[in-house]
Amino acid sequence: MLHLKSQNTMFQLFLLLKFTTILFSKVNSSPPEDPIICSSINRNCTITNSYGSFPDRSVCRAADVAYPTTEEELISVVATATEAKRKMKVATRFSHSIPKLVCLDGDKGLLISTKFLNRKLEIDRMRMTISVESGVTLRQLINEATKVGLALPYVPYWWGFTNQPYVPYWWGLTVGGMLGTSAHGSTLLGDGSSVQDYVIQIQIVTPAGPEEGYGKVRTIVSGDPDLKAARVSLGVLGVISQVSFDGLILEENQEMREDADGKCTDGKLITSALIVSAYGLANDGIVFTGYPVVGYHNRLQASGTCLDSLNDELIEVCSWDPRVKGLFFHQTAVSISMSKVKSFIQDVQKLVELVPKALCGVDLYNDILMRYVKASTAYLGKQEDAVDFDITYYRSKDPMSPRLYEDILEEVEQIGVFKYGGLPHWGKNRNVAFEGVINKYGNAEEFLKVKQDYDPLGLFSSGWTDQVLGLRDRVTIVREGCALEGLCVCSQDIHCAPSKGYFCRPGKVYEKARVCAR
Repeated sequence: MLHLKSQNTMFQLFLLLKFTTILFSKVNSSPPEDPIICSSINRNCTITNSYGSFPDRSVCRAADVAYPTTEEELISVVATATEAKRKMKVATRFSHSIPKLVCLDGDKGLLISTKFLNRKLEIDRMRMTISVESGVTLRQLINEATKVGLALPYVPYWWGFTNQPYVPYWWGLTVGGMLGTSAHGSTLLGDGSSVQDYVIQIQIVTPAGPEEGYGKVRTIVSGDPDLKAARVSLGVLGVISQVSFDGLILEENQEMREDADGKCTDGKLITSALIVSAYGLANDGIVFTGYPVVGYHNRLQASGTCLDSLNDELIEVCSWDPRVKGLFFHQTAVSISMSKVKSFIQDVQKLVELVPKALCGVDLYNDILMRYVKASTAYLGKQEDAVDFDITYYRSKDPMSPRLYEDILEEVEQIGVFKYGGLPHWGKNRNVAFEGVINKYGNAEEFLKVKQDYDPLGLFSSGWTDQVLGLRDRVTIVREGCALEGLCVCSQDIHCAPSKGYFCRPGKVYEKARVCAR
């Protein structure tokens, strides 16, 4: 018993160290590696996401990469590639999306990075508008607004089952990236929490015919139906160069907290420590003394400081940095319509009652996060008012190794996506969540018409985007062990890990689900 107790103590110490790494990596750590790596100057390149791995673990390649610094340079890059009929994909500074939205087909295409399209263009305090280039990060956007006493009503927020305060999310997202994936916060008030629904103008560089020099800038303003396509574009319409936002409001921030209860011991250790530390909030800029915490919008605690800190030889890094074999995880993020949310939660509760320990691991990744999302006018935005459920959980470095309670989270995923018709977050999720997704959007055909008009040769499209848009074969990948990685829903035992005792079985609550269970 003493030996077991010692082991448990050591494991709890490990968790505390893990928590410390997560918390303090937000304060002082090495910045992430550039997601684009080339064997020679801007040529023969690979690109990954900030986690170092796509859902299917493939390596995405490009012949070269361009780094335009002005809209004029961007037009030239797009025109040259269009004339040569080369495939193109847009890359952001930190490449934070999980799906393969940035991947080209083959290795002959061109990556266009918005890393240096990162300038503030104009702020009009009287009209409450701000115009920026598409490579501007969320942090920059918030800071620029704060300089004139304004704040953003739509910045992405976390809201979970824990005592986590209502705070800004990852500030390394770029403006173009947020529009490409329909990034959102949490509210049903006003125009909602989706970033795209506060956009009043977009400038986008698209392919063109020889009579227009093979590339042109399209300016899309409020009232133009094309804005409904450009607001959530998946990067298939062209390269967004500039964006103008509306809806800036005077700052008025006050933090709130809720109590956590009923968590498993190890998960509670993490969440309790985060609660005690107030997630990094401080009343005077140094020490946290209690809620409410009131201050300027750009001083709210948020994930992201590890992006721009000094290099310290990787002593401290973002917790998921692949250079140090950091956290490696899946993310399932699905929006369930308000009319179905209660039933979805009840189904999840039934699963937890059947297997009480099944979701303990979720606590180690900040629990299940819930955010309100309002129906969007964007063709590929949310179709109705909904609650978004973000679930982050362990992913093995070995693609053939099942997770503990593999079947439960697979069933939660299928309940949300299939039983209740949930919409996957465009910038997160495993392949399974995108199966047949385009059929859930009432105006999908309108989006595809704009896509055909803007890029008739499909130069900004790829196999992945064609699959999720229903233009090519299915997005799922069927092979040995595919269900373990969310590349498929199992239909045969070989899709799981039969040699390790995991077989394809019906779900416990949702019997139509097919999960890898033992």
